[in-house]
Amino acid sequence: MTVNTDPAAAPVLPQTLFLLEPQYRERVWGGQRLLAHTPPIGEAWIAHGESVVGSGAAQGHTLDALLRGELAGLDAASLLGTEVAAHTSGFPLLIKLLDCADWLSVQVHPNDEQASTMVGPGMLGKTEAWHFLEVEPGAEILAGVTRGTSAAELAAAIRGGTVLDVSQRHGVQAGDTAFIPAGTLHALGPGMLLYEVQEASDTTYRVYDWDRPASAGRALHIEESVAVTDPALRGDLRRAAETHGQGVLTSCEYFVLEGETLSGGAEQATTGGQHFHLITVVEGAAALVCGSERLELGKFQTALVAGAAGAYQLSALEEGARVLRSSVPAAAH
Repeated sequence: MTVNTDPAAAPVLPQTLFLLEPQYRERVWGGQRLLAHTPPIGEAWIAHGESVVGSGAAQGHTLDALLRGELAGLDAASLLGTEVAAHTSGFPLLIKLLDCADWLSVQVHPNDEQASTMVGPGMLGKTEAWHFLEVEPGAEILAGVTRGTSAAELAAAIRGGTVLDVSQRHGVQAGDTAFIPAGTLHALGPGMLLYEVQEASDTTYRVYDWDRPASAGRALHIEESVAVTDPALRGDLRRAAETHGQGVLTSCEYFVLEGETLSGGAEQATTGGQHFHLITVVEGAAALVCGSERLELGKFQTALVAGAAGAYQLSALEEGARVLRSSVPAAAH
């Protein structure tokens, strides 16, 4: 990553492009593709409220600190965009890279209303989406409950430890995208590296953990899972052959996820002043330019484009460079 700023043409804001430093999480199911480490790394949290800025005037500040006005000239409206800031408190997304070398627990997340009741007032639920970057042959996910399973049958399976018998399996390939609304029973299998975008919540109810030894950090949440799992939900799996990894890969009231392969010349984009953009390079390297600011991003690096930035340019630094862009719809709340 390189930063190049021309003081003679400084933007009105103290900064519009923010390199975000990844934060790694050890997981029992993790691998070695994100970071060679023992115990293995399962997750890289690449954009969330506690992300630390690694460049420019805001270097060393977290996004939450910037939203609180800790850097003169930046506030929630300029960072998030006017419409997003008007309908949210705090940073509204959590984005991760996941390296799955083993099955993750079978789990489910509450919706916003359930989270407020079950976790605490103002707490968010968790609707999420996965975009698969690297997938080994035969890799599978669980998403949803087999058709015809009643709520009573599902509850009995959760309580009896036989939830795999009613779980819907799906084979996946690189380039596929899965939308997992709150209330969907799900699990990620081994042999995949993926990008995950979700509401700014990490509330998870663990249904089944593949008979791993119980620990304080991996407790099961049986009755909570019974309460929030919807037997009618199976998510939405969009195949790479359908999207070709381009354009809108999935969208909902909480987020929009887009993919783009960069060709010759600069691609023009804009935040419209209303919502921020999160850019993650998933192949090759790319450059972001906004006014006098320039960031060069390598593979798996992420930058935030401030909502107030307006127009910016994105260009490939290597042939075949590919990026993912996450944003919050202006009407989201």
